[in-house]
Amino acid sequence: MTAFEHVKDIILKIAKSSDKNLIIGIDGSCGSGKSTLASELAIALEANLFHMDDFYLPEIMKTEERMGEPGGNVDYERFKNDVMVPLLTGSDFMYRKFSCQVQGLGESVFVTPKKINFVEGAYALHPALIDAYDLKVFMTHDYKTQCDRILKRNGPEKLKTFVEKWIPLENRYFDALGIKEKCDLIIDTGTDWGQVHIGK
Repeated sequence: MTAFEHVKDIILKIAKSSDKNLIIGIDGSCGSGKSTLASELAIALEANLFHMDDFYLPEIMKTEERMGEPGGNVDYERFKNDVMVPLLTGSDFMYRKFSCQVQGLGESVFVTPKKINFVEGAYALHPALIDAYDLKVFMTHDYKTQCDRILKRNGPEKLKTFVEKWIPLENRYFDALGIKEKCDLIIDTGTDWGQVHIGK
């Protein structure tokens, strides 16, 4: 059974036993396949999908104190207020994606909560958000595989930025806040693609 099939089956079982709308969080290392898995699951289950990359931290909020905070380099406050709270209340809502081109808020997205709602991306399971999830998934892989995938996806210049900046920030967040240990499922997409570990 693939990781996709395994996670899909677990979500369907949870959905069948619950009357509420479900919120599934998929966090983990960059290049581990979070976006791919979440997109495939969202299509298969006709679910909403939200990306933490759309909640990049604006420059004005990048104070020394904020950037010293594990997981502080994402606008988790805006995600909580604009997405998570409406999902929990079941109300239709609107949010705006962060645009790197204008370094500010861009297009508006209008949403109707569905039975299943996915949130994917690094920092999805930030302490300000984690209690809202009905299932928490962590995706990981070995460092060599991570670098190989980022190089193929983003090129050598971007790989250098990931190695020097983004990967250390993510690892600090994972380690300081024990994110992996708080997850219900751990999926290793490294040398053994799609190996699923149940439990914490």
